[in-house]
Amino acid sequence: MTATAGSDIVTGAINRGPAARIVARTSAGALRLFLLVVALIWLVPTFGLLVESLRDPATFTTGGWWQVFTHPAQLTFENYSQILKDGAITSSFLNTVYITVPATLLVVLIGSAAGFAFAWIEFPGRDWYFLVVVGLLVIPIQIALIPVVKLYSILGISGSLVSVILFHVAFGLPFAIFLLRNYFAGIPRDLMEAARMDGASEGRIFFRIVLPLGLPAIASLGIFQFLWVWNDLLVALVFASPSNQPLTVTLANQTRQFGSSIDILAPGAFLSLIVPLIVFLAFQRFFVQGVMAGSVK
Repeated sequence: MTATAGSDIVTGAINRGPAARIVARTSAGALRLFLLVVALIWLVPTFGLLVESLRDPATFTTGGWWQVFTHPAQLTFENYSQILKDGAITSSFLNTVYITVPATLLVVLIGSAAGFAFAWIEFPGRDWYFLVVVGLLVIPIQIALIPVVKLYSILGISGSLVSVILFHVAFGLPFAIFLLRNYFAGIPRDLMEAARMDGASEGRIFFRIVLPLGLPAIASLGIFQFLWVWNDLLVALVFASPSNQPLTVTLANQTRQFGSSIDILAPGAFLSLIVPLIVFLAFQRFFVQGVMAGSVK
């Protein structure tokens, strides 16, 4: 009797009845529908910005962007044609690229090497140094603005692209080291010891084992750093000179000078938005894995 009851329990757990299967499928379908609705609502502002950037400037005062559904003739690429001829916009866009790409690559490379050292290389004071890195995570960048401005004046690099890049690298490294150290620490110890027994140097282990296995965390770090630097306004306002301003500063200045010029601001804002969106979509499959780095052992 006990065996029969046990077999019934097992059978019931495996072969659910029709009602249970209908409820499960209905619940899953409702959840997917809810997530789809949330995603569509989340994308409405981005879609509205795209439509507004394509509208004829003469129609801006007649109503909102949703009017294009009834008057599609309002759409034109003239706004983008004009903004691409604007030297201030194009040069600031290139400045943003010149700042973001090195700041992202340096943080990823230095953070990967430091994370590997903290995770797998024994050296005096390793744990204390790592605690210092963790403590640096809570320091806001506003505290360092004035001291760094004075330091840059002494070094003679104030107003240059290098000054902006170095600041982003310095404040991006604590999070990078913390994230990658926790992820690299989860690599099986037997794998590392086997490589050392085969005569592999620490550099070879880093490039041949750690970096390939740590790709999800590295890609996620790259996404985070790229978005932070690309969308930065405060650091660029403080350290960049007028000739080295990124796109965020140029758009802010356009807002002050031409507050009603939506034909300039809308396409400029969308150009500023589309690049990090492409970067995120390109590496999204690594994003969740990297975000969970070190959370489960």
